[in-house]
Order: sequence, then C-alpha cells, then structure tokens
Amino acid sequence: MAELITIKDPEDPRLHDYVALTDVELRRRREPAEGLFIAEGEKVIRRARLAGYRMRSMLLSAKWIDQMKDVIDEVPAPVYAVTPAVAEQVTGYHVHRGALASMQRKPAASVKDVLAGARRVAVFEDLVDHANTGAAFRNAAALGVDAVLLSPRCADPLYRRSVKVSMGAVLSLPYAVLDPWPDGLTLLRDEGFTIAALCLADRAIPLDEFVARRHERLALVFGTEGSGLSTAALRAADEWVTIPMANGVDSLNVAAASAVAFYATRR
Repeated sequence: MAELITIKDPEDPRLHDYVALTDVELRRRREPAEGLFIAEGEKVIRRARLAGYRMRSMLLSAKWIDQMKDVIDEVPAPVYAVTPAVAEQVTGYHVHRGALASMQRKPAASVKDVLAGARRVAVFEDLVDHANTGAAFRNAAALGVDAVLLSPRCADPLYRRSVKVSMGAVLSLPYAVLDPWPDGLTLLRDEGFTIAALCLADRAIPLDEFVARRHERLALVFGTEGSGLSTAALRAADEWVTIPMANGVDSLNVAAASAVAFYATRR
C-alpha cells in the first residue's frame, strides 16, 4: 500500500519530479536524463500501470484520493496529497485533472525488437510538435498499426503533452528511434517492408492506387510539420504516395494525414 503524505510547502524536495512542468526545454532535458515521465489524469495513469511502467510517486488533490484509492492500495510508491494551489505553484499550471504520477521509463527498445512480427509500421521524420506526436500515436494504435519508428530529432513520445494527447497510446504501442537516419531505413527493406513516403511530389501515386497493390509488409513514412520529408528520406523510399486534395487545399496536418493513410492501408 502506498504511503499517503500531505505536503503544504511547494518547495518540498519530495516534489522534485513535478517541478516546472510547463518549462518545455527543462523537462525535455530532465525527464530522459532522470529516467522519468509524467502521466496526467486518471485514465493515463491507469494505462501507464497497465502497460507495465513502475510508479515513482503520485501527486493528488484531495478530491482524487478516493477516486484513486485502488491504485493507492496497490502501489508501494508515495502519494503526495496537496491543495490545488500548491500543485499549481509546483507544476506551473492549474492541474485541472487533479492527478499526476511520476513514472519510471523502460529501457529503450531496439528497432529489430519493435519490427519483430510487425506487418505495418509508421515512421516519422523530425516530428517536433508534442501534440502531433501524441495524436499520431493515438491514430496508429486506433487503426491497427503494429509499431512506430522515429528519427532521432522527433519529439519525445513520453513528454507529458504527447502522452496526454495520445490518451496513453504511446505507453502501449511499441516504438524505437531509427538511427542512423535515414540510412537506417534500409533495415526495413531488409526485413521485407515496402517503404512508402507520403509526400506532395508530382510523381507520387494516389493513396488508393497504392493500397490496391496490397503489400505484405508496409512502412508508411511521414515528414515534419512544415517542410515534409527530407530529400534523403524520399530517396530512401520505394514508393512515393500522395493523398489527393480538393478545394485548393494542398495538404493535411501530419497527424490527420497519418490517420487517413492508416485507415486506407488497414487489412
């Protein structure tokens, strides 16, 4: 059973994991270095535990203590009870969901382990927006993608906003960093994947035409929010694929495009 500890001082060192959650640069450095990530909200906390992540501690406002009683009873980690005002002073924002948990990261998965048994994978190059990262993971999980690969410059999937937007999907969907990039894409080809780059090039074939070819193992590659895929990544692909647009719209947000492509290629 967890130890329930009431804390009134926002400077209490036991709250270290939760300090300055709105400072993106600080948290991007601290969390991977210290091997932690923050799960926000009851559903995400429960999904993190279900996915096998070890809890370091919880930070709860009073009204959430009863709601999370079963978790408190099951985990040995300390539970810090604080007022909403103290939570805001510590984290830097109004924690309207009232429940935060500091979770221990797992060792990074290898690309080969992530690809084992996968038939359809999503690959993202330099996806830097945490909300887009979370949305893309949620799309992938909801639409049956087996795994996700990320270029080294992608946003951290376990950053709080990514986890929150994904509704915990980043915690259950296998993923790995593909390094070197984009040379590492050859590993996909060696494993029998057709590498399809989603892009706006004139030579790209429409998505429905591509889907009709029914590839046995498929890797769908998406580029960064602004400029799309790099020239090197495009050169590494087997096929260039586009989602036809109408009404003068040239493209979709990368998360929206991924949802369309994942749905179209489901089997």
